[in-house]
Amino acid sequence: MRLPLILRLVSTLCLATTAALEASLAKPGCQETCGNVTIPYPFGIGSQCYANSSFAVICDNSTNPARLYLSSIQLEILNISLVDGIVRIVQPVSPLNCSAEMRRQSSGKALLGSPFTISAVHNSVIVLGCRNTVWLLANETTIVGGCTAICSENSTDIRCNGVSCCQITIPRGLQELQFTYRSNEFSNNSTFCGYAFVAEQKWFLEDYRRYNGLRANFLDPFDQEFRNASMVLEWELNNVELSLHSSCEYRGTTPPSSRDEFDALTRLCYCDNGFEGNPYLPDGCQDIDECSSNSTLNPCPYGINCVNRVGYYECQEQKSRMKLAFIIVGCGLGGLVLLLGAWRSTKVIRNRIKTHQKRKFFKRNGGLLLEQELSSTDINGIEKTKLFTSKELAQATDHYNEDRIVGRGGQGTVYKGMLADGRIVAVKKSKRVDEDDLEFFINEVVILSQINHRNVVKLLGCCLETEVPLLVYEFIPNGTLFHHIHEPNEDFLLSWEMRVQIAREVAGALSYLHSAASTPIYHRDIKSTNILLDHKYRAKVSDFGTSRSVAIDQTHLTTRVLGTFGYLDPEYFQSSQFTEKSDVYSFGVVMVELLTGEKAISSVRAEVGKSLATHFLHSMEEDHLFNILDPSILKEDRREEVVAIAELARRCLHLNGKKRPTMKEVAVELEGIQQLKEGSVVLQNHDVIRECHSIEFAEPLDFSSISSSMRFDTITITACSANDDSRTLVA
Repeated sequence: MRLPLILRLVSTLCLATTAALEASLAKPGCQETCGNVTIPYPFGIGSQCYANSSFAVICDNSTNPARLYLSSIQLEILNISLVDGIVRIVQPVSPLNCSAEMRRQSSGKALLGSPFTISAVHNSVIVLGCRNTVWLLANETTIVGGCTAICSENSTDIRCNGVSCCQITIPRGLQELQFTYRSNEFSNNSTFCGYAFVAEQKWFLEDYRRYNGLRANFLDPFDQEFRNASMVLEWELNNVELSLHSSCEYRGTTPPSSRDEFDALTRLCYCDNGFEGNPYLPDGCQDIDECSSNSTLNPCPYGINCVNRVGYYECQEQKSRMKLAFIIVGCGLGGLVLLLGAWRSTKVIRNRIKTHQKRKFFKRNGGLLLEQELSSTDINGIEKTKLFTSKELAQATDHYNEDRIVGRGGQGTVYKGMLADGRIVAVKKSKRVDEDDLEFFINEVVILSQINHRNVVKLLGCCLETEVPLLVYEFIPNGTLFHHIHEPNEDFLLSWEMRVQIAREVAGALSYLHSAASTPIYHRDIKSTNILLDHKYRAKVSDFGTSRSVAIDQTHLTTRVLGTFGYLDPEYFQSSQFTEKSDVYSFGVVMVELLTGEKAISSVRAEVGKSLATHFLHSMEEDHLFNILDPSILKEDRREEVVAIAELARRCLHLNGKKRPTMKEVAVELEGIQQLKEGSVVLQNHDVIRECHSIEFAEPLDFSSISSSMRFDTITITACSANDDSRTLVA
């Protein structure tokens, strides 16, 4: 006995909630009426209550009843209809001045740029008087209609069909009406010749009948009461999420005859059959309960039970409510079991698809090739290279959040991430790999797996089971050398000591790659953006995507030209043969960047010096080295060391690669130049001296452009490397 009571109580609560929803067409918490006018959304009072500023309205409570105004055009609103998508406004009526010449006049407020158009269905252009011919314009020159009314003082016709009054049909989609007119019987004694204005047809017929006692020739203005007319505006709201159970369609009782007419159509949105409310609000369209006791929509015959459904109703014979409840509960349980089974099945299938995709990506991203390369390379550090899962790296980078990006390069994008064990890493997400680029990616993994040097970025592992391959490096926190040279921070500037230290560390790393690695490695893309600085501002060489290993007895590589303009060895560019001296040339450009603070390529320099290398060599030839140095270097007064490093850079930039020093020689010479501040340096070993290198700047340098003229006829530095660490510095 309790079940029918419970069902009745729930039904009553649902009806009460539905009635409350139906009663409010405004946005929740917003004012619903102003005087006698209902304010449905998208219109509203206050920034939180309207869809956009075009639908903002203002309620003037200084009158009784209060009046509502459309804020964007400052005209009074008579009423707003959601069903028809229209708003009725009050517009002033202006008289026509008599003129024998053609005159132009606009009617109504300009609505350009707003979602409102002048309704062609509800309005007409009304011409009152009989001395004017009026032409309606769709633009500056196109006439779309016109009319002329004849004079008849004794006429009692109030149909506005051409006697003292005529009408012009309005085209669809206009936001502003312009018309030209001319008085047919112009009298110098008359300044008033009638009216031409837009008015709602229904309103005009009613008010025109009320004022039909006015004289037909309209030689005097209308009564003061007839100074305003009702006009109907159509509106539409786009780019808004509509309510469920709502639809939209283009207005118009007749199909458009041209593309322009079609473009002029506006959309009207409404609740579907069986629903009512506001389609522009979330859940604004509510089901109509045709079976409620106060509904007039219940068509079921007497004695037949009316059952309300969502959007419709059914007429059913009376059945046992208990039996119906059991059916509902059984169907619910059965549906729940089916949903649970479907969910489990979907999850299993999805996991299988993901596993298959990971295998496919692993093969496509060169996993088999990588395994082959690593297995065929006898290097102790290879087993330390870890294969990360896609889930690990997605969590580490917050699913590759844009805020985690720390750099972009030719081979991919680098994200900052944190592994589950707390280590901060850099995750390089390569570009989509095709057959041409696959070799670069695998090459970078193999090369970095063989390198164990403190001035080379360490590879921690990789992931091949994603759509694009991923590399995981140690994270280098202080950015690139390029950033510190060309975009310096006033709080931290590179000192001369740091510049020399960075040059020594990069030279040492390249010397290791060329001479000390188990298989010589050519980097092929040395530049300041590929040199990173760690937390102690020590240099780390990175980006080995274009690097190559070479046999010990091999002197060069013949490949398609790769690299960065401004750093590219001219000899390699012409011959496509890359040698270890090509890396030397690129390093020479980096040293010149450290000396001058200028970019490798710049359109600001003179035509002869767009290339920094060319500009530097030209300045050295003209003995103008100190004119192009970074001002911060000049302040430190390290001229002997500067000259020595400049001479070394010039040798590295020699156009003939055979005349350039090797990176091993460059590294040894930089070690010697570092000691110039203490005088001429001789490095001796107490046991066995393996190898000695002599730096001799035989060409005299004349720095006549600086105030204290300096001249170095000969500077010689001798550096010898031994087979142990017992060394003595003798000044």
